[in-house]
Amino acid sequence: MLQLMLPALVASLILVGIHGYLGVHIIARGVIFVDLALAQVAALGWAAAGLGLGQRTSALTGLPETEASYAVGLGATLVAAALFSVTRIRHKWIPQEAIIGIVYVVASAGTILLAAQAPRGAEHVEHLLTGSLLWVTWPQILKTAVVYGAIGVAHWLLRDRFFTISLKPDEARRRGWSIAGWDFLFYALFGVVVTSSVAVAGVLVVFSFLVIPAVIAFLFTSTTGKLVGLAWTSGTLATVLGLYISYITDWPTGPVVVCAFAFALILAFIVRRVMGPQVEQFSEA
Repeated sequence: MLQLMLPALVASLILVGIHGYLGVHIIARGVIFVDLALAQVAALGWAAAGLGLGQRTSALTGLPETEASYAVGLGATLVAAALFSVTRIRHKWIPQEAIIGIVYVVASAGTILLAAQAPRGAEHVEHLLTGSLLWVTWPQILKTAVVYGAIGVAHWLLRDRFFTISLKPDEARRRGWSIAGWDFLFYALFGVVVTSSVAVAGVLVVFSFLVIPAVIAFLFTSTTGKLVGLAWTSGTLATVLGLYISYITDWPTGPVVVCAFAFALILAFIVRRVMGPQVEQFSEA
């Protein structure tokens, strides 16, 4: 079991580490499906690279393996990041989630159209959705860890700006900060993470890593430090549970991990209901 599942476990914990933190920002900003949209845009880029560039694809994942293909996926994600940064408008009838939903639907349709032109296109779409955690390699894990580590350092250095804009946007405007500029930087860094994550875990698993631990955290606290800690803890426990169930049942790893996260969320709701309605106020801790 350890020999088979250890690479998947390490990769998953790395993903939980970065996505658990980013998920706190996403929930606070109220753009819940931005990860799903960016992940689908990245998947569209990967699919376009595999078809249009004629790159060699992995027999296991169906995803292009060259740096050129990664660049196409990242480029498409950065374009979407720029769009999201300039559509954070305060409009009575048009929430930003509407723009995010449109991007997701168009990217999904584009991915399906491209996959239909390729041999075994249906299998490619399935792999883009659920990933191939069991087949992740140690070099791939190391590369991902280095990229995420660099992004984590950037977020640590800019934490005051990012948390203020996410949790207290009106205060950021009063300080005269360029919300659109900082949003683009946030979404650009986020896009780099998502592009790498989709190649490892797939769209659905990446979305679960991002949103569910953060939702669990917000059920119990609104203090920034505790939010991140609870997101990491719940994500780690759900990941271990999902991988273990996948191993003993021989069910597909990605869907099982998603269901394990859903189970953790249901359990958290029950615990929160038992504890009562009081929630802490936001603080800078």
